[in-house]
Amino acid sequence: MRFLGVDYGRKRIGLAVSDPSGIFAQPLETVEAADAQSAAARIAALSSERKVDEIVIGLPRNMDDTLGPMADAALAFRDLLAEKTGLPVRTWDERLSSARAERSLRETSMSRARRQKRVNAVAAQVILQAFLDSGKKKREMK
Repeated sequence: MRFLGVDYGRKRIGLAVSDPSGIFAQPLETVEAADAQSAAARIAALSSERKVDEIVIGLPRNMDDTLGPMADAALAFRDLLAEKTGLPVRTWDERLSSARAERSLRETSMSRARRQKRVNAVAAQVILQAFLDSGKKKREMK
């Protein structure tokens, strides 16, 4: 089963995709988020091209587990993606995913400008890999 990971942001949306077996996530690309309809259409096209079965969108929770305005925006985008793609779209707790992505990119020899272009896609990878790993643990427990 192939998954698409989404790191939703007001300016940019990071995307990651899993391998066909749903074990490993890799960064894919970043989509400009200025126009939600256009962004959702681009993601729908990528989902079709990559033969995605399900989408996982990061849900930004506060540290006290409450939802704020960004979570509301991510949930609205989730609904738009479900409508545009016809695929199931799950949410996944994305707390600190961007910080983890930035930290891992800082450890590379990539320039700051190049890191800024990749951070959203790497954050999507972090979200998607956490989701995939949680399913792997459940499969291993059976």
